[in-house]
Amino acid sequence: MPHAFTSITANYIPKARVLAHSLKKYHPDLQFHVVVCDSLPAYMRVENEPFDAIIQIEELPIPDKESWIFKHSLVELCTAVKGFAFKEIISRHQAEKIFYFDPDIVILSSLRKLLERLDRSSLLLTPHQTVPEQSEEAVIDNEICSLKHGIYNLGFLGVRSNQEGMRFLHWWSDRLHKYCYDDKAGGLFTDQRWIDLVPAFFPDFCIVRDAGCNVATWNLSNRKATGTMKSGIMINGEPLVFFHFSGVDSGDQKIMLKKYIGSSLVLKELRHWYDGECSKWGQGKESLLPFAYATYDNGESISAHERLLYRSRKDLQATFSDPFKTSDVDASYYHWYQANVPADERGSGGDNDTPESLRIELFRCREELNNIHNSLTWRIMRILDRIYRKFV
Repeated sequence: MPHAFTSITANYIPKARVLAHSLKKYHPDLQFHVVVCDSLPAYMRVENEPFDAIIQIEELPIPDKESWIFKHSLVELCTAVKGFAFKEIISRHQAEKIFYFDPDIVILSSLRKLLERLDRSSLLLTPHQTVPEQSEEAVIDNEICSLKHGIYNLGFLGVRSNQEGMRFLHWWSDRLHKYCYDDKAGGLFTDQRWIDLVPAFFPDFCIVRDAGCNVATWNLSNRKATGTMKSGIMINGEPLVFFHFSGVDSGDQKIMLKKYIGSSLVLKELRHWYDGECSKWGQGKESLLPFAYATYDNGESISAHERLLYRSRKDLQATFSDPFKTSDVDASYYHWYQANVPADERGSGGDNDTPESLRIELFRCREELNNIHNSLTWRIMRILDRIYRKFV
């Protein structure tokens, strides 16, 4: 029996429900698991949810768990557990075929072809782009963005639990355990950049180039959507299999969707439907749920600088095995930090006063502004070039 899972914090429960319902529509027998890197709301029961199982981060066999969790931001944590989760599902259920989907994905037609491909390959990967961009602006928005974040989008990953698939999972989960950080300057972007090494290390893989798979704003410049929600959406004449609403909360998705869909109205219809589904399944209330690991046990917020300092120093990790605890002043990372790190060295971010989810949203907004800046720079250079050619 095939299995699938997603990885979330509590505020993404509504999106996970939308994903689960869409998946069960086409594959009612497929087992769907939710990995929760957070505290569960007290009212949440698996029997009342469209999930076959809820796996909490405490159940995953992660060494030095409290210390490890503390080193990661919200996004880093949800991606760092993915290798562990694949192996846990295989161990519990002897699963042969497992898909991972980001929670902001919706399944819109059968996954049969993907399941068949896992009969022939150990890994399935979807690149951000499958066709070279034609305009300079799209190169900047999409191809250069892929070079920074990773060639393959890890909103989707398919693995078969054969010898090669397990060899991959052992390697990947080890790298994510130690190096799943958002550090583009250091060559890392959470779990994604590691997958660029797959073609060199693991020959039994398949690159899924189907136009209808992992459709998102980063490939819409070369994928034309037709049809309607009622009759079915087609992408370059192929059925839309799954759509990725990456950036939907930060506003990036709406900006880039408007930029690249042209005269097509069906993706606007799809976005409107998705917003309605998220609202129906609790987005208004549950999207505001706080991230449990954003604070110490005394309620004080944890800044990015506090995480980074702890991450970088093995002596602090050895001394404070559970850095969330603050009750013992003499054995508390929180109190050590307050006593030993001068205020002017604690970073400029105001992260102590900023909820983790908002900090991540601000980061995404900065990324989008950077893309807009690059695009405007290109346009200005083109205008100056035309002026120069006219008068010189």
